[in-house]
Amino acid sequence: MNQKTQEKLEILADAAKYDVSCSSSGSKRKNTRTGLGNSTGSGICHTYTEDGRCVSLLKILLTNFCIYDCAYCVSRSSNDIKRAAFTVDEVVDLTINFYRRNYIEGLFLSSGIFKNADYTMERLVRIAKKLRLEHQFNGYIHLKAIPGASEELLDEAGLYADRLSVNIEIPSEMSLKKVAPEKNYKDVLEPMGYLKTRIKGYKEERKQIKKAPLFAPAGQSTQLVVGATPENDLKVLQLADSLYQQQSLKRVYYSGYIPIPTDNRLPVLKAPPLVRENRLYQADWLLRFYGFKVDEIVSEAFPELDLEMDPKMAYALRHPALFPVDVNKADYEMILRIPGVGVKSAQKIIQARRFGQLRFEHLKKIGVVLKRARYFLVCADKDFLHLGWDPDTIRSQILHADPKNRKAAQLSLF
Repeated sequence: MNQKTQEKLEILADAAKYDVSCSSSGSKRKNTRTGLGNSTGSGICHTYTEDGRCVSLLKILLTNFCIYDCAYCVSRSSNDIKRAAFTVDEVVDLTINFYRRNYIEGLFLSSGIFKNADYTMERLVRIAKKLRLEHQFNGYIHLKAIPGASEELLDEAGLYADRLSVNIEIPSEMSLKKVAPEKNYKDVLEPMGYLKTRIKGYKEERKQIKKAPLFAPAGQSTQLVVGATPENDLKVLQLADSLYQQQSLKRVYYSGYIPIPTDNRLPVLKAPPLVRENRLYQADWLLRFYGFKVDEIVSEAFPELDLEMDPKMAYALRHPALFPVDVNKADYEMILRIPGVGVKSAQKIIQARRFGQLRFEHLKKIGVVLKRARYFLVCADKDFLHLGWDPDTIRSQILHADPKNRKAAQLSLF
């Protein structure tokens, strides 16, 4: 790698770190005898496949030049930063060379907007096309679908990329207009809807014709920046839920706003809201895998997530009438709502109790986190009534049980 390319890589890899919508889960593109790479094997960005294995991706921007002046973005046109841009061939060569050195297993490629949406999108598509067709690269490719790009370019992108993402960024259009006046929701939601239709259409075609081409097999994702504008967690999660339901998105990513003190359109923060970001990911997990509704996690009465408690624990403490849950009698959906019980543990409980009453030792072996779950369940030989069932008492005991573990308890998932 020559010095000029090395300098570009340092600039554009650093600029890409602000885009968190990076995941390789959901794609099963296999290699061929004459091809290079695949997206089904084990694992410079780390992400995870749908079966939990770690995968390394080359995560870069094509350029950090941008015609837009979004207040929250470090690459905005008015920001005085060092600029750089890769050529199509430079990105292709970097990807192939990094793969052959076993540094990466795929490419995450985003970009600032130079000239216009189509001009930028065409270059992103050329990179993916060249990797697939000229180099027979079968590793994972995640491309940004540039808002406002033509349907023809989106079609091509879906044929060569495993996942596409159109970033909304700001959780309401009113706030978007204030911090990014050149952008609007229409330019984001229209390509999302188009890609949803195309993904569904190609899936139906593959049911009839096995050799029909793949089209964005890992689906779509988007990113929401939190903390840059005044929307509360209720508003953020309502938007995320509508995107899952209406646009069939695979993931919504949340990015805590990193303060940029030079722009008076944005709030002055001492640090990024990382705990809030973590809570939103936990709440998102509840929506996607635990059967929760948005109004069960946050509501008009409780519009913000509890920063001291994960949202599942907070839900349990707000609904003492539902607990404790008898693990030997309750249905699967209710067992899932016990803090400290995950999806796999709940499935094991349902399977195991067919052979006899579950006792405390059984729950430990199944993997239930009993330090948290014990306040909210009953089993054959334990009812934990001596611990007290008052929500305030439980909260105090969990937060103050061990000062060394307090931070871990606050950030733990379920």
